[in-house]
Amino acid sequence: MVDYGTKYDRLYVTIVTPYRDGSLEVDEAQLRTFLQYFLTQKFLDAGVGIIINPEAGEVFYLSREEKLRNVKIALEEVKGRVPVFAGVSSPTTAATLLEAQDAIKAGADGIFTMPAIGALDVTTAWNSTKYPEVWLELIKAVAKTIGDKPIIAHPVGTLSVQYGEGLPVEVAVQTCKEVPTVVGWKMTYNYTGFRIVSRALRRLDHHVAILGAPSVNFHENMANDAFDGTVTGSWNYSPEPMLEHILAWRRGDWKGALKIWQNGLAELQEYVYSDFARLHIKYKTATWLRGFISNPYMRPPLPKPRKAEVETLIGLLKNGGMSVIDDAAVKKVTDALPL
Repeated sequence: MVDYGTKYDRLYVTIVTPYRDGSLEVDEAQLRTFLQYFLTQKFLDAGVGIIINPEAGEVFYLSREEKLRNVKIALEEVKGRVPVFAGVSSPTTAATLLEAQDAIKAGADGIFTMPAIGALDVTTAWNSTKYPEVWLELIKAVAKTIGDKPIIAHPVGTLSVQYGEGLPVEVAVQTCKEVPTVVGWKMTYNYTGFRIVSRALRRLDHHVAILGAPSVNFHENMANDAFDGTVTGSWNYSPEPMLEHILAWRRGDWKGALKIWQNGLAELQEYVYSDFARLHIKYKTATWLRGFISNPYMRPPLPKPRKAEVETLIGLLKNGGMSVIDDAAVKKVTDALPL
């Protein structure tokens, strides 16, 4: 067994997929430019990593060919400077394994995998505690397919009071014990679930990185020393204050970190994470408002943002000290949006 230690403890950006104006085709030029932003020196020094084709990047709605092309683009831009993990997800295990093979053959450093999609038996009605094999058989198949390449887990499950969106602690521990190439656990949990699962991961006999996901809780996560890195789409729209906040904690400057957190960053993240039915829509809308991509559209059945969401995000971004695109550019899009 390969012992990766803390090699993959990184600030992973789950990058959105930009589309061309007037179509829903992947805009490769915009994707390259956006990737380059996270390869500037300040992010390299901080230990960034890239996850291409994540949930925030609409992995469910990209074709196999598009996913592979995105992986190749990311690798071409990164040039080995930071790890690149490729998201894989299809309705069948067989198709998921083909995507994993594609990515590794192309040169991806590892795979980012999540539970099955499709029938309600394995999605909204799935009892992951009673039927963990739905997840375990899939991730074991991925691990077998890619050999000793590392895996970062995206352990989403049916909503629960104790864990929020994440898989329960028993399944987390079992996964890490039975799939030793899991090097990172995306913490897709509410505040209580995060505490429970992070403590269990710390008690394992090998290191599995605790990778923060809902950035609304990052201040508390870092204060509790339960934070080895990130796997989050929040980097897409608020990279500057997030980086400053994390670096302040790393320096032990908790007062400085608190000041950044209370200076608009907390309120922005609270709004983005206030409704998981709109999470990725808000991610992409805020990313567009920052000027990092040229439009906020996602592939149906994901809907368009609402005007009220755009207006709220503009106010919160500005309140957090972040620039947004001009009024004319906003109006060009919002005129066609629902209220």
